[in-house]
Amino acid sequence: MKIKHTLVALAAPFLMNAQNVMTPEILWTLNKIGVSAVSPDQNSLIYNIGKTDLKTEKNNKKNFFFTIKNGEATALDLGKKSLIQWDANGIYAQEEEKIYLSKDAGKTWTEFYTVGKADNIVISPDGKKVAFSKEVLVEKLLGKDKYADTPKSTAHIYTDLNHRHWDYFNEGKYNHVFVVNVTETADKAKDLLEGKPWDSPQRPSGGTEDFIWTPDSAQLLYVTKPLSGAEYAFSTNTDIFAYDLATGTLKNLTETNKGYDVSPKFSPDGKYLYWMSMARDGYEADKNDLKIMNWKSGETTNLTKDWDESITGSVFWATNSKEIYFTTAWKGTKQLFSLNPKNSKIQQITKGDFDLNDIFAQQKNSLLISRNDMNHNPDLFSVDVKNGSMKQVTEVNKKNYESITPSRTELKMVKTTDGKEMGVWFIYPPNFDANKKYPTLLYCQGGPQSALTQTFSVRWNFALMAANDYIVVAPNRRGMPGWGTKWNEDISKDWGGQVMQDYLAAADFAKTLPYVDGDRMGVVGASYGGYSAMMLAGIHENRFKTFIAHDGLFDMKSWYLTTEELFFAKWDLGGSPYDNPVPKSYTEFNPSNYVNKWNKPMMIIQGGIDYRVPYEQGQEAFQAAKLQGLKAKFLYFPNENHWVLHPQNGLVWQREFFEWLKETL
Repeated sequence: MKIKHTLVALAAPFLMNAQNVMTPEILWTLNKIGVSAVSPDQNSLIYNIGKTDLKTEKNNKKNFFFTIKNGEATALDLGKKSLIQWDANGIYAQEEEKIYLSKDAGKTWTEFYTVGKADNIVISPDGKKVAFSKEVLVEKLLGKDKYADTPKSTAHIYTDLNHRHWDYFNEGKYNHVFVVNVTETADKAKDLLEGKPWDSPQRPSGGTEDFIWTPDSAQLLYVTKPLSGAEYAFSTNTDIFAYDLATGTLKNLTETNKGYDVSPKFSPDGKYLYWMSMARDGYEADKNDLKIMNWKSGETTNLTKDWDESITGSVFWATNSKEIYFTTAWKGTKQLFSLNPKNSKIQQITKGDFDLNDIFAQQKNSLLISRNDMNHNPDLFSVDVKNGSMKQVTEVNKKNYESITPSRTELKMVKTTDGKEMGVWFIYPPNFDANKKYPTLLYCQGGPQSALTQTFSVRWNFALMAANDYIVVAPNRRGMPGWGTKWNEDISKDWGGQVMQDYLAAADFAKTLPYVDGDRMGVVGASYGGYSAMMLAGIHENRFKTFIAHDGLFDMKSWYLTTEELFFAKWDLGGSPYDNPVPKSYTEFNPSNYVNKWNKPMMIIQGGIDYRVPYEQGQEAFQAAKLQGLKAKFLYFPNENHWVLHPQNGLVWQREFFEWLKETL
C-alpha cells in the first residue's frame, strides 16, 4: 500500500470547524512517529507509527518505507524483526537471537549472524564484525550469588555507594560492550570491559550512541565512566575509549577532559570525529560544547567554545562533511543552526514558535527534521537550510487534529525583581475570550536546568491544561538554556533564591492581565518544579490558592542522603548538609523549614521506584501538610520512577490532577 504524504505549508491553518479539545484519552492515543533507519545515500528512510492501546498498555507499531524526494510511504511488514541499521551493505534487523540482512529494501531477508542474547547491536562498515552489549555479572552483591546454598535469599550486600540508580538496585550486573568477527561464534566475542564494574552503554538510558565503529572497521569507540562506587556517584567524568581490534590496545581519547564526553560520531568522509563535551566534573548541566578531532593527526578543537549557548539537541554532519547542523534551545523554542568547522561560525537558520528536534537526512539544500509545538506531537518536516522555510512531510495525526481546537501560545517578556528580561510562555484555552477571567496555573519546570520550549508531553501537556479552561503561565526562569550561559548557570546553589523571585514576578505580572483571575491561581510542577511548588507554598504570601508537587524535593538534608547521583546534589546545592558553614540549600532554601507557613491545599504525587527523588520526600511532604491541618492528597504510583510511563497510570494522573484543581481552584 502506498501513501502519498501531502506537503503542507509551514503556517498550515487549523480547520475552522474544529470543536473538540484535548483530553487525556486523546493525548495518550495520539500517533507517534519514530525514524528507525536512514539509507546511506539519505534518499530513503524507514519510520514507524506507534499508537498506545489503553486497555493493554501496549504500543502497537506499523512500519513504512519512505522515499524522501517524492514523499511516498509504503507499508513495510517486518514481522517480529526490529531494525538495527542501514548501511552500504543493506538493512540489518534482529529477530530473537539472530541478525538478518536485506539487500532489497526489506522485501527479502537472509540470515546474517547468530548473536545470541544481545542488545544494542552495531555491525562494522565492512560487514565483517559485530559489536553488541549485554549484562555481565561482575560483583556478587546478592546473597544468592555470594552463597550458593541460599538460592531463595533476597539479601543485597553493599559496602559502597551507587548501590541504586534511577529506578533499579545494583545487583552486580553491568552493561559491557563485546566485539566478534562474523566468522566466529558469539561465545568467542571479546568483552572490552572485562571484569570492570563500569557500564557501556551508560545507565539508565544509553544505547547504540555509546559505541561506534571507525570508518575503516579497525577500531571500536565506546563511552563509559571508568569509575565505581562513591567515585561514580560524585563524578560526571565519562570518557571515549578507542579499542584497536588488531593490536588489542585501548586508548582514552578524552582523558584530559574531566566532565562529560558523549555521543561520538564520524564525518561522512571519515576524516573527523565529533562529540559533545562538558568541561567541569560533577556539573551535569555545564555548557555542552561540540568538540572535533582530526582523526589522522589527533588534533582536537572546541568548535563552540566562544558561543554563549549550550547545544541541547541533535547534531548532524552535512553530506559533504563541510558543515555541521544542530538544534538547540533558543529563546523558549528549539531552533536549527549551522556551524562551519573551519572558522567556528554559527548561524541561526529557523525562527518560530516550534521545536525542531532530531535531524535525520539531507537532500541537497534541505534537511529532514522532526518538529512539534505545544499543540502537536512531532511530525517530519523538510527545512531549507538557505532560508529556513519549511514544508510538512508527514501528518500522522491529521484526523485527530481536525477535530481538536488548538490553544494559542504567546511568549511575553517580563521584568524580574533584579531588572532582567525573562521570557514567559502564556498558553490560552481553546476559544479563548479576552473578556472573561480564567483560573491560572503557574507551571514550574524541572531539571532544574532543562529547557522550557514548545514541548509536547503526555504528562505535563500545556494543550491539555489549557483545554480544561486554564491559562498556563510557564516562565523561562533562571536555569533555562537558550538565554545565555550565565542565565543557565545562575540557578546552581541558589535554588530557593532569585529563581523563586522569578516565579513570583511572572505570577504578579500575570495578575495584571484583565483575563487572569488573580484570586484563582495555582502552582504545579515536578522534580525541581515540585520543589518549587513546595518552596513557594511557604513564601507566596497568599498569591496562590492551591499547589501540586510531583516527585518534588521536600527536605534537602534527607534528600542528599537518599538520592543516588551525588555529583548533582553536591554541585547544585553547594555541598553536603555537614559542611561548615552549612550551605543555604539546607537552611534558607529548604522547603521543609517553611511548613509552618503552608496555608493552602497541597497535592503530592510520588513514584515508588524513583531513586532520584525517593519516596520519602513525597511521604514527608504529605504528612507535613496533614499535620498542618491542610486539605491534602497523596497520589502514589508503586511501579513508577521519576516519570509516569504506564498509560493507565497516566490517565489516573491526569484525572486526579484536574479533579484536584476543580476542587481547590
